[in-house]
Amino acid sequence: MRHLLGISAHYHDSAAALVRDGVIVAAAQEERFTRRKNDDAFPVRAVEYCLREGGIGLGQLDGVVFYDKPIPKFARFLETALTLAPAGVGTFLRFAPSWLAEKLNLRGLIREELKGLPESVPVLFTEHHQAHAASAFYPSPFASAAVLTVDGVGEYATTTIGRGDGHGLEMIEELRFPHSLGLLYSAFTAYCGFRVNSGEYKLMGLAPYGEPVFERQIREHLIDRRADGSFRLNLDYFDFLRGFQMTNARFHGLFGGPPRKPEDRLERRHADLARSVQGVAEDVMLGLARRAHERTGETRLCLAGGVALNCVANGRILREGPFREIWIQPAAGDAGGALGAALAVWHAGEAKRSGAPARVARDSMQGALLGPAFTEAEVEAVLRSHGAVFERLDDEELDRRVVGWLAQEQVVGWFQGRMEFGPRSLGSRSILGDPRSARMQSQMNLRVKFRESFRPFAPAVLREHASECFEIEGESPYMLVVAPVKGTLRRTGADGTAPGSSGGEDLVERVNQVRSTLPAVTHVDWSARIQTVSTEHHPRFHQLLRRWHAETGCPVLVNTSFNVRGEPIVCSPDDAYRCFMNSAIDHLVIGNHVLDREQQPARPAQSFELGRD
Repeated sequence: MRHLLGISAHYHDSAAALVRDGVIVAAAQEERFTRRKNDDAFPVRAVEYCLREGGIGLGQLDGVVFYDKPIPKFARFLETALTLAPAGVGTFLRFAPSWLAEKLNLRGLIREELKGLPESVPVLFTEHHQAHAASAFYPSPFASAAVLTVDGVGEYATTTIGRGDGHGLEMIEELRFPHSLGLLYSAFTAYCGFRVNSGEYKLMGLAPYGEPVFERQIREHLIDRRADGSFRLNLDYFDFLRGFQMTNARFHGLFGGPPRKPEDRLERRHADLARSVQGVAEDVMLGLARRAHERTGETRLCLAGGVALNCVANGRILREGPFREIWIQPAAGDAGGALGAALAVWHAGEAKRSGAPARVARDSMQGALLGPAFTEAEVEAVLRSHGAVFERLDDEELDRRVVGWLAQEQVVGWFQGRMEFGPRSLGSRSILGDPRSARMQSQMNLRVKFRESFRPFAPAVLREHASECFEIEGESPYMLVVAPVKGTLRRTGADGTAPGSSGGEDLVERVNQVRSTLPAVTHVDWSARIQTVSTEHHPRFHQLLRRWHAETGCPVLVNTSFNVRGEPIVCSPDDAYRCFMNSAIDHLVIGNHVLDREQQPARPAQSFELGRD
């Protein structure tokens, strides 16, 4: 057997992944173990977990693969500083020490962190976008496909188009730094007061509350789109090359003032900015998808890179693009680079050994359930250590109780089996609610998640009933496609539009409008970020949904990540219990153990501040 350990680290969202003979054994982000959101540290704990899950030690590895090539990245960093001198010198001096001390000597650093790694085990490197592309194609269900990767920047590339088939993965063309859709979107993320590399999904969620009033300025002044799908940014409006901020005074003047501070009130202008850049980003992604189709002739598309987490753009590609099917890597950002790096090296090695990579055309992400699981005995030991009051039920009685609580508009923390890899909770580390409740969105946002009230919640829907509720064909098992709520379920205002889709400055008032018979999961534009649930990908969650459907006639549940604002998704039973006790979750289910909030011993409450990520 051949084992490859993939690693991503030192930029954001560090992770590790273990591949055995081309099969994914385990993958997890470091943040889940350290409890530091978007942790960029070397993923020591994630590596320990992956090796433990694989039942091997460092000495049984055939290679360690890093998802980036540090020397070309440093060359780009140095080249940028010299080109912009003297303006770029400050940035260079700020970041050069970490480069010289750590990142340029990554091979040595990896060996230092992985104490006990034999010298005979090679430390290898893939290009950043090669890792993204491998993570998109090799686990996909397609025998051949176009591959599109879009993010901030790797070494030099910001966007790549490739093609995968039975002979491997070929990179065809790329766009280079500083012309980056990811950096354009992040500039508006920062300008609207959200944190770069973690707040982009907030900007996407805010967008439907605005109007595209700034779209013309963006198209005329910031980005030049070409007929072939490529584009260039006007760098006169950005500061990410010269300083420590994304935008500059010229950008601020174009859009009516300085950046919003995180603690400041969100205004209608910020929603309009979000809507404007979201529309431009969708058009760019659609243009890139059409270019990928033109260059490859493929009818299927695989996506990865941080921008591939923009599920609104993904929905447009699916509906309006030239591809019959699309598949998106569920850990599309840098975390997924760890997995892609290992897969890229394994398949390249197989191609040399056997003439073609051994690959079965099926979704091999295993529902993204690649993280740790815990035995019932381990769960019980943790609960007893907290003095928790709990019951242990069989599956049938447990599902009956959970369905009853949800039908009473109570909120349930749901912890089952292996943890998800990637930013979405998919029914293993989830908080569940009744989508038919008009108060569920505001209740879960403010009392449970401690986050901004405008943030939408996703519907988990039985795959076999998805088309009854949403305008979607096919699957969306990883919650990475947005589609409209079915017209027959919608409610309209006097003007025929969705209630709250236009109007005043008060976002809270607009959020709390009922727009469909599934108000808790229907966004202000009648859209929803859908997870289709099947026995193939998520059997235990599917079982609960089937019981819910049988009892209520509704095939949908609210599914949001099991965490509170500022914290990563829970990993362990201990994380789950602490989150449960420091939020307004009514009931906690861990495996077959069930807890009622009112029966738990009192403990000091932990506060969560709305001004922070």
